[in-house]
Amino acid sequence: MITIFANSGAGTVYATHILSAIKLYYKRSLPFLQAFLIMITTQFLGFGWAGLFRKHLVEPGEMWWPSNLVQVSLFSALHEKEKKKKGGMTRIQFFLIVLVTSFAYYILPGYLFTMITSISWVCWLSPNSVLVNQLGSGEQGLGIGAVGIDWATISSYLGSPLASPIFATINVTVGFVVVVYVVTPICYWLNLYNAKTYPIFSSGLFMGNGSSYDVLSIIDNKFHLDRDIYAKTGPIHMSTFFAVTYGLGFATLSATMVHVLVFHGSDLWKQTRGAFKTNKKMDIHTRIMKKNYKEVPMWWFLVILVINIALIVVISVYYNATVQLPWWGVLLACAIAVVFTPLIGVIVATTNQAPGLNVITEYVIGYIYPERPVANMCFKVYGYISMTQALTFIQDFKLGLYMKIPPRSMYMAQVLGTLVAVIVYTGTAWWLMAEIPHLCDKSLLPPDSEWTCPMDRVFFDASVIWGLVGPSRMFGDLGEYSNINWFFLLGAIAPFLVWLASKAFPAQKWISNIHFPVILGATAMMPPAIRAGSGGGTIGATAPGPNPTHNNVKPALPAMVVNFTSWCIVAFIFGHFVFKYKREWWKKYNYVLSGGLDAGTAFMTILIFLALGRKGIGLVWWGNADDSTNCSLASCATAKGVIMHGCPVY
Repeated sequence: MITIFANSGAGTVYATHILSAIKLYYKRSLPFLQAFLIMITTQFLGFGWAGLFRKHLVEPGEMWWPSNLVQVSLFSALHEKEKKKKGGMTRIQFFLIVLVTSFAYYILPGYLFTMITSISWVCWLSPNSVLVNQLGSGEQGLGIGAVGIDWATISSYLGSPLASPIFATINVTVGFVVVVYVVTPICYWLNLYNAKTYPIFSSGLFMGNGSSYDVLSIIDNKFHLDRDIYAKTGPIHMSTFFAVTYGLGFATLSATMVHVLVFHGSDLWKQTRGAFKTNKKMDIHTRIMKKNYKEVPMWWFLVILVINIALIVVISVYYNATVQLPWWGVLLACAIAVVFTPLIGVIVATTNQAPGLNVITEYVIGYIYPERPVANMCFKVYGYISMTQALTFIQDFKLGLYMKIPPRSMYMAQVLGTLVAVIVYTGTAWWLMAEIPHLCDKSLLPPDSEWTCPMDRVFFDASVIWGLVGPSRMFGDLGEYSNINWFFLLGAIAPFLVWLASKAFPAQKWISNIHFPVILGATAMMPPAIRAGSGGGTIGATAPGPNPTHNNVKPALPAMVVNFTSWCIVAFIFGHFVFKYKREWWKKYNYVLSGGLDAGTAFMTILIFLALGRKGIGLVWWGNADDSTNCSLASCATAKGVIMHGCPVY
């Protein structure tokens, strides 16, 4: 119950990004009450979608939610009595050993020897070479040969590698390798979209000459796009990798829809029909729960849903000058969430990987209601993030199902945890913006600052691309990135071809494990993952750390190539070799190992922050230098603010 309470409130209150974007990047005012109402309605709207799709995503045994198995194994180790075999150890003993070891070890990557979070030995061969840095840097380059021996680095963005099914691991690895080591180099060194004018990896917005784009100069007094000044200033440009990432987002969107429809469409339809039957066949866990506990009535969810939608409509009408979103936009956002919640849910519940489909909300409202950045942000939050929040609730419903927690008690814990989270996040964000000088402003912060806010910056850049400028000027007939739209077709065709192949060759079971939503979405987290400065503090999102689904306590570091390479290696070792050759050990200890590593890393992170980080006590030596310093600044830039030769350091 404590864990479920914490899970409900520990994940990021994503709407905090709206607050940081408006106040810190757009330099506009946003009253506290409006900010609080947007955040609380975002978080609670997900309860409605969770209630609607419980029957589809919780009760069927096929929807097994792999990441829950880590917590189930940990709970079992903590609470079940286990007889110790001669010469062996119980799971609780193993857990405590791993926890203490992980706790003690993390002082190295967390404070004393931070370079081991990204060992980029290729850069050491020629420290002043831009090309070598681009090839070898695990933070700002292709990360060839780079590896991290730090659990927080390994599990930051893709979740625990020990909880990933091997077929999902292979799909993620294939997608990552193709995008980072095939597509990106080809695009960059062929200079597609003038790629060499900009950093090889960047989520920033640029002028045509490579300098940073002054976004505030193209906004009028009504917080809309000033078309005349935009025409004089020139179009916004992106790094080629950032543009390709958006293309992959398009492909993931269409691939998700087609994949779920062709592989799981009939199951979803049967479950929808079965939800109205009283004598339907149920999973054993569901039968036990229904026999022993009262179910949460649907009207509990519907009441929260109706109240939230009504409140959001009131906000959109009464505070329209601030939020910019019309009432019909609220209903359209809710419709998108209803459609995509079961589609994404099926993929997360079976692969432990969540395709990022925020692009659909940005795309839709950007075309229908362009040149209004706040409207775009609010639409994305209500349409996409409410769905993400719903999946968090559904995942916890499944955890409660496995652990036989009374559903009504679990429901109340989730509601209370969500309420506490909104209050804490809103208050903390407001306090940080008042107390931290130049928060999120890289140009005014010292080089080693932890408050550069990479994920808030990406959120702001997305609001500029999709909201202020609009998709028609970026990806439509008025923009230079119109060819990116072909990714929609690519994504739709790929899973259909896999389905045809699985029907043509039914004996080849591996074909049906080709999962294009996972392949195409493997690098979805890399734009915010890219190093946005020396530090990575963020007020709008939780920091990367041991558990990406919920709260992470490590100071935010941007995701990098080394996060993905390290994850793939560890996931393959445990998912294939250990599972195949040490099956009994894997059954007993694999998930407990993951939980112990999470816990030890988290406890030491908190200790480091409270004892040292909060007081600004650092340790300066070569072992704590990030690998970007291997690239000589003199060989990168010849003028302030201008990126020459695509150097990743600026």
